[in-house]
Amino acid sequence: MKSLDGKVAVITGGNSGIGLATAKLFADEGAQVVITGRRKDVVDAAVEAIGPTAAGIRGDVADPAHHANVAELVRDRFGHADIYVANAGVNTISLSQQVSEAEYDAQFAINARGTFFGVQKIAPLLRDDASIILVGSLASDKVLEGHAVYAGTKAAINAFARSWAIEFKARGIRVNMLSPGPTETAILEKLGVEPENRDAFVAMMAHAIPLGRLGRPDELARAALFLASSASSFVTGINLRVDGGMALL
Repeated sequence: MKSLDGKVAVITGGNSGIGLATAKLFADEGAQVVITGRRKDVVDAAVEAIGPTAAGIRGDVADPAHHANVAELVRDRFGHADIYVANAGVNTISLSQQVSEAEYDAQFAINARGTFFGVQKIAPLLRDDASIILVGSLASDKVLEGHAVYAGTKAAINAFARSWAIEFKARGIRVNMLSPGPTETAILEKLGVEPENRDAFVAMMAHAIPLGRLGRPDELARAALFLASSASSFVTGINLRVDGGMALL
């Protein structure tokens, strides 16, 4: 028997990177998976890659109406959900003096607002003993240059996780935060790392990580599987750092 047989999982930002790796692993472990993303073509390609037990929906996680649409899809197709992974996020690296109002608003809208209203809309459909996983960041614990706004959004998510762990306790719903360190995903390019500078950037980051390398999406996916499955049945309200020990330095 697979660890997620009979489960329904919803993963925001499940069309790439850590989200896609998690969606694939959850499907392999028996779950029906619903993913979200901003671009329909990318979502459709991810659904095909995940397999026949996957469905996708395009939308903007900053818009509560999108989360209402996700909940409607889940209700109509499955009647309930068992796992919710708030993974979608954005990071714009800028020193505080250079942060524009638009950059600030976008990061809080996608990272914090998107997480909050995603959970709010899906909560009525979650079965008792469900698992909610909020994807945070090493940046909420460790000061990183140019990450002040991003760190603030992830600190908010940490606060959500701790509050919801208590708020949903009567239903047996577990709420945990998963905090990746630097991971080998397309986010490196989105952060402005040019292809010709990628190897030097990765080497620099690896030097700051006790395990001496960046993480892999599949490693984050396995950590998410732990939090989603009965293997973590007595775990709630934690911040699970999967960062190669980087927060220690």
